[in-house]
Amino acid sequence: MHWKNTSTGFGSLAIALHWLMLLLIIAVYATMELKGIYPKGSPSREAMQTWHYMLGLSVFLLVWLRLSVRLSGAVPLIAPPPPAWQAALAKAMHLALYALMFGLPLLGWLTLSAKGEAVPLFGMELPALIGKNKDLAKQLKDIHEAGATAGYFLIGLHAAAALFHHYIKRDNTLQMILPGR
Repeated sequence: MHWKNTSTGFGSLAIALHWLMLLLIIAVYATMELKGIYPKGSPSREAMQTWHYMLGLSVFLLVWLRLSVRLSGAVPLIAPPPPAWQAALAKAMHLALYALMFGLPLLGWLTLSAKGEAVPLFGMELPALIGKNKDLAKQLKDIHEAGATAGYFLIGLHAAAALFHHYIKRDNTLQMILPGR
């Protein structure tokens, strides 16, 4: 297997980044969902929140690499080719997923900045992107949470589409992105 994409399949780098991003996104969502089991102000709840921030920013950093890998290589062809409307829908879905991977971490960073809170990243503190503004922080947080909710649906639809292509259409869509194919 090649590390770079070809017209017949994704390269090992694209495959690794795809699955690493999935694991990171699962961890980002899990830390937010699980923080609620701890009492407010507890060290465990604060740790979950900090991990949410750091993992989310990791998604933001890695999505730049992922996008450059995606744009630098060939786009693998689906065999048999899907109808034009399905190809257009797939493009729209991928754009939405990239918007999610760029937008949600950036909104989180902006929210922390507007709250005047530290922006932690594995022992470092990232600079604030904007000045402290309580009202703006609330608005950004609301947009961030709405986007995260939409993310559940986008990720679910993406997975359902992959299974549809594999089991119903019986094309190579899912096979191309599986590790060790």
